[in-house]
Amino acid sequence: MRLVAGGELNRWWRVGLPIVTPFVRLAFRTRVEGLEHLPSSGATIIAFNHISALDGPVLAIEIGRRIKRESRFLVAAEFFRKGFFGWILRRYDQIPIRRGEGDGSALEASLTAVRESVLLAMAPEGTVNADPDTLMRIRSGVARIALPSGAPVVPVGIWGTHRRWPRSGLSWGRPWRPRLAIVFGEPLLAAGDVEDEGDVEAFRERLRGHLVRQVERARSISGEPP
Repeated sequence: MRLVAGGELNRWWRVGLPIVTPFVRLAFRTRVEGLEHLPSSGATIIAFNHISALDGPVLAIEIGRRIKRESRFLVAAEFFRKGFFGWILRRYDQIPIRRGEGDGSALEASLTAVRESVLLAMAPEGTVNADPDTLMRIRSGVARIALPSGAPVVPVGIWGTHRRWPRSGLSWGRPWRPRLAIVFGEPLLAAGDVEDEGDVEAFRERLRGHLVRQVERARSISGEPP
């Protein structure tokens, strides 16, 4: 699929966004903060805490709707084999990753995308967190893309998606329309050598600190203080 520069949407996005946006509005009372920190064009990486299967779709919809920018996510490879869902992922040019296998092809595809000025979205925890109160270990993938590419990394805190779809599965209980908060933090610039594990580890810890702050803010504005 042809990639479109930031600030533009290809035909799949232009058709899909009006269809799916009402479902987000029906499911959540959404508040977005810090969107000014997200560049409207150019190579960008967003790193978000992962508390629900809905995080990626909701982020993609809100970014596309609000700043007219496409986003590409790293998505577990098994989802690409799920019929219609896999077809959707391929149409929107998402990137498959084989979890737990050190997937070099996914890393290379991500680096290529960033170098083509794409907005790349990653969940550095690697999987949906069963305990949203505490971040899991931050994996090195974001650092291994940010260090060689020089792309800014925008930390994003999400709170509320787990009220509708936690790791245990879809929930239809109260609250019927939970509050959803998405908080974009100031961009981080990685410095150092991707071959130096000390530099990789330093950026991982720096990213973790910023993610914690964005999650705390998202939780607060959703009406659920830490």
